[in-house]
Amino acid sequence: MDTSFTFAIKNTPLDENYQPSDNTRITTNFANLARGENCKQNLRNALKMMNNSFNALAYWDNPNSDRYSVELEIISVDVAIDSSGKAFPSIEVLKTNIVDHKNNERIEGIVGNNFSSYVRDYDFSVLLLEHNKGKATFSIPEGFGELHGKLFQDFVSSDAYKQQFNKPPVVCLSVSDNKTYHRTENKHPVLGAEYKPNESSLTEQYFKKMGLQVRYFMPPNSVAPLAFYFFGDLLNDYSSLELISTISTMETFQKIYRPEIYNANTVAGQCYQPNLNNLDHSLTHITYDRAERSRLGIEQGKFAQEHFIKPLYKAMLNVHKNKSHLQMSHA
Repeated sequence: MDTSFTFAIKNTPLDENYQPSDNTRITTNFANLARGENCKQNLRNALKMMNNSFNALAYWDNPNSDRYSVELEIISVDVAIDSSGKAFPSIEVLKTNIVDHKNNERIEGIVGNNFSSYVRDYDFSVLLLEHNKGKATFSIPEGFGELHGKLFQDFVSSDAYKQQFNKPPVVCLSVSDNKTYHRTENKHPVLGAEYKPNESSLTEQYFKKMGLQVRYFMPPNSVAPLAFYFFGDLLNDYSSLELISTISTMETFQKIYRPEIYNANTVAGQCYQPNLNNLDHSLTHITYDRAERSRLGIEQGKFAQEHFIKPLYKAMLNVHKNKSHLQMSHA
């Protein structure tokens, strides 16, 4: 794709006083929690769950399970659409920071948690649905995910990213409910038991265009594997505390958003198929509007189509027209 992107990053603390801005994708998990009359209690409870999970995994030299706490930042990434300075809110992720209360130290965590994107909303909730409307056989549109893949890879290799973050991102997602996962003999002290899917998913293929590979692990104390998308070497490029910060953050959100899988009362076995209709699960005391999240995904996909996809391709078309005009005038 013949275009380059320019990015600007804004950091916002995610704590119990967080209020979503007008530019925040309201389908993000953290924005969903931060609305309504119980928003402060919602956020407080979610953060407490994360801290409890972190200390349970980082149990060494931590006799009272209170040595660490996780601080979260919302990383909002704007991309310039044209030379006028007009920008579009392209990507939003969380970054973890770890506070070691014993050593009075603040340790940088991992960026990429809770990855969300307007363009991904467009691809899955608008483009893919329209392409398959009325068709008997499901298929993928030509070029599906290529713009989003370039957008993400440009961001990770940009000066804006490198000035703020020391390591590549790790994106942690839920497993797919239409795949079967088999436990392997491989086991990591923090990430836990590794699982392998029976086949590649559309999400895997989509994230591959973003330059990311995937591995599936079920951490200690967990009941289902998580999908970890990463560059490089997941097991050796990050410290134990960095990995724990991602696990504790994302598993908390999954317990809230996908309790049928991640707050199930039965632990995944040797052969595991996630089930979103599983009734044998527990609910957290945290309010989350899943129906609204699905509905808004379509609305936000259409927003991306109108305010980013169309202007971007129009600008690219004008560039090509100007190039052709110059070539003709020199002929």
